[in-house]
Amino acid sequence: MRVSIVHPRDLAESDIERWRALQEADAAFDSPFLSPEFTITVGELQEQVRVAILHDGRETVGFFPFERHAMGIGKPVAAGLTDAQGLVHVKDLELDPRQLIKSCGLGVFEFDHLVAGQPLLSARHTRHPSPIIDLRDGYETYIETIKLSSGKTYRSTAYKTRKLQRDVGPIHHDYATTDPAALQTLLGWKTDQYRRTGRADRFSHPWIVELVERLLATNTEHFGGVLDMLYVDGRPVAGHFGLRTATTLAGWFPAYDTSFAKYSPGLIHHLAMAEKAAASGIEIIDMGRGEKEYKEKLKNGEYEVAEGRIARPSAGAGLHWMLRVPVRKARGTVLANPVLRTTADRALKTFGRLRTSLQSS
Repeated sequence: MRVSIVHPRDLAESDIERWRALQEADAAFDSPFLSPEFTITVGELQEQVRVAILHDGRETVGFFPFERHAMGIGKPVAAGLTDAQGLVHVKDLELDPRQLIKSCGLGVFEFDHLVAGQPLLSARHTRHPSPIIDLRDGYETYIETIKLSSGKTYRSTAYKTRKLQRDVGPIHHDYATTDPAALQTLLGWKTDQYRRTGRADRFSHPWIVELVERLLATNTEHFGGVLDMLYVDGRPVAGHFGLRTATTLAGWFPAYDTSFAKYSPGLIHHLAMAEKAAASGIEIIDMGRGEKEYKEKLKNGEYEVAEGRIARPSAGAGLHWMLRVPVRKARGTVLANPVLRTTADRALKTFGRLRTSLQSS
């Protein structure tokens, strides 16, 4: 097998077409984060992005998008932002993962959302569930499933929807809008959420804001950004920005106006989004890995993603192990224990409140 490394801007049109054909041939790769358009757009903003093109004789058998950092440390494209990572390849591809990362100039490749069926996977990698909204049998069938599995949540959301309309006004849902003002409103809510919950604000990085803006302006048959907003009496109350293929919508940045929190606007919005998405041809809404209560209430299925690393003997791999592996194991222990997870979440929220009060004083 021969491997050639290129920057995404140097991909030929024939490469992009082949990448897309491989992606569409296997449902495991049906995520917009694995689409060539995503890697190309990130590559326009981040110089460290590369694509390894795998050749078997004259046939192109795979594409491996990654970021190459100092000391040969490799990460997925837009690491920390994506819910699907890995190699897009022909069926039953056999390769040596260590040889692949060597060909990429890497000593180690770390991932946290590696999709199923990868030749990069091994038994030592940790698996995690990634909840989905499965709409392949239609929205009405999905709702009937939710009534059985999360009946109390569904009834409560329906009641709060009616109460919101009685208290404030009529509801309007704008699916797949390209309104830049709506996007800025959503990103403002998301920034407030990050700060309120003690998380790092992703939108403090200008390149991430620009990435979202560029993706919102992208709309093709195979790939696009999807912004949708829920309005009450003309006022935005909840929204979401995600990415789609022809049939999968990846959940990415949901948020809402906290002044309407008592009405559970996030749940109202997600059900409305699922209905409009299904009508537009979306079959799966991938909500992404993570222990979130709303995901448990809305899911009717799940995928599996893996976390871990592939390493070969090198100084960079050794440094990476010292800096990252003990932290990842400790984090995994916390997330696996409901008591520890709740305690950590409360600590982050307390930190968020203190940070917000200091910033406002």
